Amino acid sequence: MTGPAAKTWRVGIAGLGTVGAGLLNLLSDRPEFAPAGGRVAIGGVSARSRSRPRPFDISNLPWFDDPVALATSSEVDLFVELIGGSDGPAKAAVEAALAAGKPVVTANKALIAEHGAELAALAEQRGAPLLFEAAVMGGTPAVKMLREAMVGDEIKSVAGILNGTCNYILTEMEATGRPFAEVLAEAQRLGYAEADPTMDVGGFDAAHKISILAALAFGCAPNFAAAEIEGIDQVELLDIRLARDLGYRIKLVASADRSPDGVLVRVHPSLAPLSHPLAQAGGALNALFIEGARIGRIFLQGPGAGAGPTAAAVAADIADVMTGAVRPVFQAPAATLAAFTPVEPSKSVGRAYLRFLVRDEPGVIAAVSETLAEAGVSIESFLQKPVEDAGGVPIVLTTHAVAESVLKAAIERIAGLPAVIDRPRLLRIARI
Repeated sequence: MTGPAAKTWRVGIAGLGTVGAGLLNLLSDRPEFAPAGGRVAIGGVSARSRSRPRPFDISNLPWFDDPVALATSSEVDLFVELIGGSDGPAKAAVEAALAAGKPVVTANKALIAEHGAELAALAEQRGAPLLFEAAVMGGTPAVKMLREAMVGDEIKSVAGILNGTCNYILTEMEATGRPFAEVLAEAQRLGYAEADPTMDVGGFDAAHKISILAALAFGCAPNFAAAEIEGIDQVELLDIRLARDLGYRIKLVASADRSPDGVLVRVHPSLAPLSHPLAQAGGALNALFIEGARIGRIFLQGPGAGAGPTAAAVAADIADVMTGAVRPVFQAPAATLAAFTPVEPSKSVGRAYLRFLVRDEPGVIAAVSETLAEAGVSIESFLQKPVEDAGGVPIVLTTHAVAESVLKAAIERIAGLPAVIDRPRLLRIARI
């Protein structure tokens, strides 16, 4: 066989954590995995510590203390970045590889979400592929779906569950009746959550991923800075219980919607009907809806992390490089990419869940209802349910579709009512 697929590709791998270990095992077991032929050999590895105990032997592999040196080594044909982080060694190594004209495969969602446009420009200038299937949804092919399978359609929206840690925590809170802090501590002990869980539970990891999907879906540059982000650290067990009584389950939903006014990218705890596929995606699963103007709605569900699934996604990108696949990084040539126009979140229209904690006294329900009516907020359903140890009586309601600016103004007025004990809680009802 002749051509690029027939040769042996020497791969340099920077980052030997969970995914790096999975990739080394995969390439060791199946060095000829690429469908069109060719073979993979390890040209070198790099990590923060050479002596750290690992589940595989690296003593016979060329070692590089500096990932940039690995990326530019003459013994490496393709560079795989699994270090993580939007800047520092990861960014420097990827830039060095691309500048040298070497293909780059990365699982680094923060790097692509925050520096994707400039890296795309460098990649296209040097004629080097830049692929990142594993950056979103691990082994579930969300990136390839948007980047390849749906290029013939016009994407209207993408929305789903993109962070397995948050999904696991919310699932466990509902199943066990334990509060957020307790379930988070268990997730950390089990290795599902980092020692510093801010990126996950704060919603930033999901925001990186939805920013990448928005860029692929709408043919624009990633614009992480424009994303509206709210994590799950303020989700209370009380709301999980009350939402279920109303027929919903709380999930951290990341969404990107395109309209004539621009693009709205959001990450929020949201309510999904119990019968909805997102509500039924439990544990650490990821799930995504893609809606196209011609194809309609497509649903993807699968593992969003883990050594095996993520390594398989990295390997799929390596195979694309080996077979000579060439396409723009973000659907359009880098020179034509522009950051999308953000839509002001207050202008968005949708349904909502509102929970008020009030004193048990006459006229409270009437006061809340009148305030909402005066603001132009229409109530869809209503629930008043005494809850033990709640510190008051929860009043819960869902609204019909309303502009967010109108809704927040009404909430501010209700928060000032004498009978309202605590800050009102607003959760959006997912538009999916």
